[in-house]
Amino acid sequence: MTVVFETVLVANRGEIAVRVIRTLREMGIRSVAVHSDADAGALHTRLADVAVPIGPAPAAQSYLSIDRVLEAAARTGAQAIHPGYGFLSENVEFARACEKAGIVFIGPPVAAIEAMADKIRAKQTVMAAGVPVVPGRTEPGMTDAQVADAAVAVGFPVLLKPSAGGGGKGMRVVRTTEELSDAIAGARREARSSFGDDTLLVERYVGNSRHIEVQVLGDAHGNLIHLGERECSLQRRHQKVIEEAPSPLLDTASRASMGRAAVDAAKAVGYTGAGTVEFIVDADRPRDFFFLEMNTRLQVEHPVTECITGLDLVEQQIRIAAGERLPLDQSDISLDGHAIEARLYAEDPARGFLPQAGTVLGLVEPTGPGIRVDSSLAVGTVVGTDYDPMLAKVIAWAPTRETARARLVGALGHTAVLGVTTNAAFLRALLNDPDVVAGKLDTGLIERRGAELTAPEPPPPHVYAAAALALLIESEPAGPVVDRWDVPDGWRLGEPAWTVRRLQVSGGDPVEVRLRGRSAAAEVRVGDGEPVAARAFRDAGRLTVTLDGLTMSYTVQHEGGTVWLAADGRVAALREHERLTAHAEGSGNGGAVTSPMPGTVTVVQAAVGDEVTAGTPLLVVEAMKMEHVLTAPVTGTVTELGVTAGQTVALDERVAVVTPSASAPEQQEN
Repeated sequence: MTVVFETVLVANRGEIAVRVIRTLREMGIRSVAVHSDADAGALHTRLADVAVPIGPAPAAQSYLSIDRVLEAAARTGAQAIHPGYGFLSENVEFARACEKAGIVFIGPPVAAIEAMADKIRAKQTVMAAGVPVVPGRTEPGMTDAQVADAAVAVGFPVLLKPSAGGGGKGMRVVRTTEELSDAIAGARREARSSFGDDTLLVERYVGNSRHIEVQVLGDAHGNLIHLGERECSLQRRHQKVIEEAPSPLLDTASRASMGRAAVDAAKAVGYTGAGTVEFIVDADRPRDFFFLEMNTRLQVEHPVTECITGLDLVEQQIRIAAGERLPLDQSDISLDGHAIEARLYAEDPARGFLPQAGTVLGLVEPTGPGIRVDSSLAVGTVVGTDYDPMLAKVIAWAPTRETARARLVGALGHTAVLGVTTNAAFLRALLNDPDVVAGKLDTGLIERRGAELTAPEPPPPHVYAAAALALLIESEPAGPVVDRWDVPDGWRLGEPAWTVRRLQVSGGDPVEVRLRGRSAAAEVRVGDGEPVAARAFRDAGRLTVTLDGLTMSYTVQHEGGTVWLAADGRVAALREHERLTAHAEGSGNGGAVTSPMPGTVTVVQAAVGDEVTAGTPLLVVEAMKMEHVLTAPVTGTVTELGVTAGQTVALDERVAVVTPSASAPEQQEN
């Protein structure tokens, strides 16, 4: 008998909560959002029919609190809970608690989650079903010494993986015996922080590998099908960046073979609902594939499957959880066209992809044929460091892969988040990489191309001119000029004088921009360039500038001494040089150690008075579930250490100072 849900609670946040709420609305189901104190004004709380606070910002006290989520469900009369992905989506205790409370968990049975949540048990289960697995050691409860022995036995390079969880958290590639001790400690620490379980397994690291996953869908009546595959090989630190469907690697026979293996793996645990079976594939031998893991939830990249199958996977999840049969079988599944997805993160590629924070001051999201945006963003959204840095996903569909790729590049060119640094320009560069264009993908491509793809490009002269003109407009009086002497444009008897502004982007040198006249009829000179005629006008968040007869339009916001400008697919943040703090200008001090991202100090490994060599780890800063080890910049003595474990730090905050030893220059020369 089919259960009809009147109210469903979404136990998540961000873009996935927004995406689930929209399907609930289309199905006529009342939606309930939950939120931490940090997300009180978030977009998902505004779109839901009801929003319930469940605790402070730390996820452990809000989104990961089973009791508080269930209290919110009881309070709002929710009959079912959709967990999204991450947080409690693969938490077997949460699924059990829902069952005990008489609330339907929109996901697989407890037994299936339990079998696949532990990677060790998962490998053993699918091996028994005849599914090929990556060679390695999967014994539970291995000590550090046993993990090290297993790595040596498997043969380098090896991959250390947390048994619990996923998403690349805690994974470490180890290439030599000397790296093992630190890698094991780091993997355990990150696994414990992310999943509450530091159990590790060891696998052979397949270097020239493709990461391909298969979407499965099963009901409670014994029907289980697959919806084709997704190529997820473009990864950074084991985290997917670009995903597409179908894979450009597979032919019809390989696709069918991998699909059957995915269905066999799901059947082995009595799977129901939407799930994903992940495989690693030898790029040189596509028919050689190995089971990696099964994600017993919706995937971040599910939109590309929806685009090529025409199915709403969230709707299917809800209907299956309500007891309905699948409305189709394997023969009904056909793949139409090609879809590619790019993940938009709050991170700075030029600074090693470190997480960024801030308030969204301006926002441009793309539209057009074949374009879809799954987003949690709105003007005023505060992007902090408490949660994952993914902000949105931009998806493009087209009849062919190349058209889909070109559409996505264009869509990213019309994507702008002002106030928060993102990876949008990096995504465009990656999609334009010759190997990506050709479909020659592998999991190491981004690492190999890193320097080319992340090299910061200074803004072109027209951006500096536009920023200076935006500041000029702000300084001009509203309405007509009555007294010529009151106009702040540098006008003097005879030829008007130039007003000079010095503008600077992070990591760049100050650039002088000279202006004279009013914004409606001015002259502008950038750096050593020739003066050109200019005019500009601003309408809310849009700035239109004509320079030497060429007109361009920008999205613009000015906040806290920084002018944010978006144009040509790039966002520039320019600060007036006079406003820069002494600390920022002095950040080139070779002995000072500053935090490259806002976050929390998790480990302090040094003390004042310690003698250290260049490269010695001093402390660990964590933000958005990512660790960053800060090291000594020079050989010398730690003379300042202003932080302790558990302390929060800001971007570019000074956390330590190493005073160079007198012999350091000679040591470095030798």
